[in-house]
Amino acid sequence: MIPFQNAWPYETIMGDLYVSSCPFCDEENVLLPLKRTELPDIQDGKKRLLVLPCCHNKMTLIDADHDYLLTDRPLSKRTQFK
Repeated sequence: MIPFQNAWPYETIMGDLYVSSCPFCDEENVLLPLKRTELPDIQDGKKRLLVLPCCHNKMTLIDADHDYLLTDRPLSKRTQFK
């Protein structure tokens, strides 16, 4: 079972990947330094270090689907889903 506290929702807009808010600094509408073409590699098990452009915090992506990125650690408590 996937730990939902490690999941982070994202959106694809015009081929770019965005998150509605950063889980670390709460910056809104963050453009991720990740290409949509990299998602299949992540889904196949290739880990990807993601450095957020807003606050330079790092997380490792270990899986992805059409709506969520799965990280190797729980995200900030303020972004956990209820």
